Formats: sequence, structure tokens, C-alpha cells
Amino acid sequence: MSAPDPHLSDDSAAPAAVPQPQPLWQKIGEGAMALCLAVMALAVFINVVLRYGFGSGVAASEELSRLLFVWMVFIGATAAYPLGQHMAFNSLLLPLRRKPLALTLITSLIRVAVIVAASLVAWGAWQQVRVGMDSQSVVLGYSNALLPLPALLSSVAIALMALWELCRQQPLDLAHESDVE
Repeated sequence: MSAPDPHLSDDSAAPAAVPQPQPLWQKIGEGAMALCLAVMALAVFINVVLRYGFGSGVAASEELSRLLFVWMVFIGATAAYPLGQHMAFNSLLLPLRRKPLALTLITSLIRVAVIVAASLVAWGAWQQVRVGMDSQSVVLGYSNALLPLPALLSSVAIALMALWELCRQQPLDLAHESDVE
């Protein structure tokens, strides 16, 4: 008789796990992304109807949609980090599960790399924020610093989360291994 496949669940073996309530930061992040998406969809829909139905349009629709899209992407990137939902190459780390010292060292190296990369993004975004402070968007007139600002905030937040995980020596979540197979 062959051994059962560990990737297949046996519903009769264990009771279903009770889902944990979402943390407040996650609810706020998802709500902000949903609001950005709803406003973008509404603005584009109204613009399309006006443009094709009546030969006019709302000039601010494109600018508003672009600004909200940028904010939505970086809110999502920030919210995804603590959940372990960013791209990972867990299959490269799986052989190290039985070598705790090596896995701890690689985990620390990964966290340092995340901090360095996020710091570089933050530095570049800060440069863009400074440049954008002196100019306004063409139609809506908002400061062009609002476009790179979410990249700055997101990268600082991700760097701080990675630093916190590094200081706490939090192990990597390798539970996503079956998601890629």
C-alpha cells in the first residue's frame, strides 16, 4: 500500500481550522484598496460613457485613476509583506529545514537584503518626492509629490517590518511550499 500524498487533505482526519479574525491594519489596507479601486472604476466608467455617448469627457478621470492606481498598488504591497504573500523561492530553502543554523543564517541574509532593497527604493522615492514638490499635476493641480509618496511610505514600512522580524529572529514561513507545485 502506498503512503498517502501529504499535499492532499483528508477532510475526515482533522477538524477544519477556524479562520482567525483579520487584524485592524489588514482591514484598513483592504478597505483603502477597495476604495481606490471603486473610485477608479467609477471615474473610468463615467468618462467612457461621456466620451462615447455624448462626445465629451472628464479630463480629471485619467489623472485621478493613475494616482489612485499607484496608491492602491503600494498599499497592497505593504499589506502583503507581513502576510508572506510576496514572491518567495521557498523550494530553494526547503532542503535547509533540517539544518536550523543554515536556515537561520539564510533567513537573516534574506531580511537584510529586503531592508537594503527597501531602503534603496525609499531613497529613490524620496528623491522623486522632492522633485515633485515643485510641480503640480496638469488637470487636478495636486502636488506631483503624491505620485512617488506611496513608494516611499511602502518601502519604509516594509524595511521596518523586515528589521523587526530580523531583530526578533522570526523564522521564514515555508508553509506556502505546496502553493507553487
